[in-house]
Amino acid sequence: MTRVAAIDCGTNSIRLLVADVDPATGELVDLDRRMTIVRLGQGVDRTGRLAPEALERTFAACREYAAVIKELGAERLRFVATSASRDAENRDDFVRGVLEILGVEPEVITGDQEAEFSFTGATGELKGRDDLATPYLVVDIGGGSTEFVVGNAHVRAARSVDVGCVRMTERHLVLDGKVTDPPADAQIEAMRADIEAALDLAEETVPLREARTLVGLAGSVTTVSAIAQELPEYDSEAIHHSRVSHDRVREITEWLLHSTHAERAAIPSMHPGRVDVIAAGALVLLAIMERIGAEEVVVSEHDILDGIALKTAADVR
Repeated sequence: MTRVAAIDCGTNSIRLLVADVDPATGELVDLDRRMTIVRLGQGVDRTGRLAPEALERTFAACREYAAVIKELGAERLRFVATSASRDAENRDDFVRGVLEILGVEPEVITGDQEAEFSFTGATGELKGRDDLATPYLVVDIGGGSTEFVVGNAHVRAARSVDVGCVRMTERHLVLDGKVTDPPADAQIEAMRADIEAALDLAEETVPLREARTLVGLAGSVTTVSAIAQELPEYDSEAIHHSRVSHDRVREITEWLLHSTHAERAAIPSMHPGRVDVIAAGALVLLAIMERIGAEEVVVSEHDILDGIALKTAADVR
């Protein structure tokens, strides 16, 4: 077993996994897995730049993670940065800050690389299960982008498109600097049209409708599962490999889109950082399910972080 640390820094959150990994078998034993909402992508869609306060929130989380990594004695650290830092004009400020705190440069990966990591992490435990037909469609709904990957044992096709819960919220649900509470029908219709156009783009290169099992990743999907199960608090074990029907996703999405901030915040499994963006994320999931005719989504807590850890352990060997 090789002890590695993986950090995934997205548009909305930054996450850490420290694990013991056997790259030969794909076995992965968690030692520490945590997530912090930092909203690194705050305003990037509008300004093209990372906001100073967003950078400081991210660097504060990096300092916390550096202490955990040192305490657990990881042999290797890999830091992967995704959508927001790909788009920002001042991404060099971000790179310098991370290098100073953690001693490694963030790899600002492409959408296709992001998809590969996500697919590896999400499907490792699913292979060989008789109740889940292949090919899989792995969908990673992030803050700034959504990754689509179709494959069996390996990736056949992948595409990243610029729809995510933060980007869609900022583009369609914010008026006069505040999230509309709740949004007007016209705002929802415009957001839905944007998502449908992105799905058209994804279908140019990824055969979405060939999928036999839809696997959903990241906070929007896991939160929908928690709501569907009416969990008294966020419970990773209950959420991992849960299944949520299309009808239940539609019901939850409609409620979220027409709820107030206070009503969403009162959901016991809701992370405070997701209250304003969960409706957009749920709508992305619903639109995907409707596009491919999926009767259910299999929810995975294992995603890009696990894929990064597996690849990092293999590189150490």
